[in-house]
Order: sequence, then structure tokens, then C-alpha cells
Amino acid sequence: MTEYAPVKEGKVREIYDAGDSLIMVATDRISAFDVILKNLVPGKGEVLTKMSKFWFDFTSDIVPNHVVSTDVNDMPEFFRNKSFEGRSMMCKKLTMLPVECIVRGYITGSGWTSYQKTGEVCGIKLPEGLVESDKLPEPIYTPSTKAEIGDHDENISFEKSIEVIEKEFPGHGEEYATKIRDYTISLYKKCAEHALERGIIIADTKFEFGIDEKGDVVIGDEMLTPDSSRFWPLEGYEPGKSQPSFDKQFVRDWLKANPDSDYNLPEEVIQKTIDKYWEAYNLLT
Repeated sequence: MTEYAPVKEGKVREIYDAGDSLIMVATDRISAFDVILKNLVPGKGEVLTKMSKFWFDFTSDIVPNHVVSTDVNDMPEFFRNKSFEGRSMMCKKLTMLPVECIVRGYITGSGWTSYQKTGEVCGIKLPEGLVESDKLPEPIYTPSTKAEIGDHDENISFEKSIEVIEKEFPGHGEEYATKIRDYTISLYKKCAEHALERGIIIADTKFEFGIDEKGDVVIGDEMLTPDSSRFWPLEGYEPGKSQPSFDKQFVRDWLKANPDSDYNLPEEVIQKTIDKYWEAYNLLT
């Protein structure tokens, strides 16, 4: 049996090269403020994989995705065991675009902080008089660069995203930047509407795209998970304040309130976090 070692390790995911495909494994690690926490959140990798798979299937009419299979029996023998079951995704190989595609449907987080100072979010002028957690008149696209682990992503304009892509894909900067912007808005609108019908507000999220061997734009990485999105319960939603959430905002809030924790979570925070993730998954699917 061939032994495999990860060719890339992210904050949460490990990627293995299986020849003509990649195996993406979602671990139970959790990160906040660009730091990997000391605790594991048991079951988190499984719920992230299941949720991404649901959304990839749900949006395949908008844009092709990288999923080949989530069944370990379709993967090399090394992966056919309990430690990989439920958390592994066999994927097409893509050349990833160097831009994170962020879409905001509501004003919150760093967007709210920026709006209070300048009336803008990432250089986009917004209407006056918005309050925290307000729904925006239309979703806005605010791309960012992709930082290495430990660094912070940098928000950039759409024009700058063309330049960044052009550097790595000469002659395709404007074409790819325009496609991923338009896909991002279309994906968000379809998925946010679906979520709303099931009692969840998707306040914002991020997508990642790559180019396949035919030169087509394909969505990859993860999709609309509590790690990459802000999910709020529709019940009790009230603009003018921050909202309770189904995502890791709960962990961020606890860390902010406990600055001496050294990124160590107590058991009850870990349990509440995984409960929130499964609750969101069950509602959405």
C-alpha cells in the first residue's frame, strides 16, 4: 500500500497528491484571528466536508466544482479507514487563482468598522445611515489577497484583483477577475435565498476558484461552511447590534473576552461550537 504524506497543510485542511487528483482532508483543527488553536473540535472535519459537498452539488448549475467523490472507497487504499472517513474529498487538480472572493450581504465585522470611519467598505461607497448587521441594498464583492499562515489577507479593489491575477495568468487577468466576481455574486444570491428559507442568514462568505486543464474557471477549496462564512439565525435577527451566530464567531468572541487564554478553549466552548456547526448543517440540508 502506498503511504501518503500531506503536500500542503492549511490551518484546517491537509492536501494529499493522489496522482491525477488531490485528496483534501478536513481536520478537527480550528483557527481564529489567523492562529490555529490548541484544541481540536471533534467532528468538525466531518461537518465541514458534508456541508461543502451539499453546496457544491446545489450550485453545480452556476459553476463547475472540483469534487470527484467524498466516498473513501473511491480513493487510494491508504485513505480507506476510519481516520479519513467522512472528512475527505477527492478533487480535480486546479491551478488556484491568487484571490479570495469575499461577498458581503450584510454589514458586520471589519466591514462595519470601516463603514463607521469612512462610509465605505473596501473602497465601495455605501448608503448613509446603515446600522450594524443591516442588510445591504445589494451584495458587494470585496476580494482580498491570499496570505500565508500567520499573515493577514489584504483587501483589494476589483481593479487590483485584475492586476494580481494578470501577474500569474498573463493575458487572462480581466477575464478571470470578471468571471469570479460574477460567479461569487450569483452563488451568494442563490445560496443566501436557500438558507433564508431554512432560518439562516448568510451575512458574508468567501469562495476560492481555480483554473482546470481546459482553462475553465472552477470553484474549489471549501464552500459556505461555518469556517468560511458568517451564519446568523433568522429568528431574533435585529439590526443595530452584533448577532448570535452558527459559525466560529462564538469562538472569536470568547477569545476576545478572555485575552489571557493563550488560545486554549474550555470544554464547554468546544462542545457549543460543534453543536452550532451541526445545527447549521441540519437546518441547511
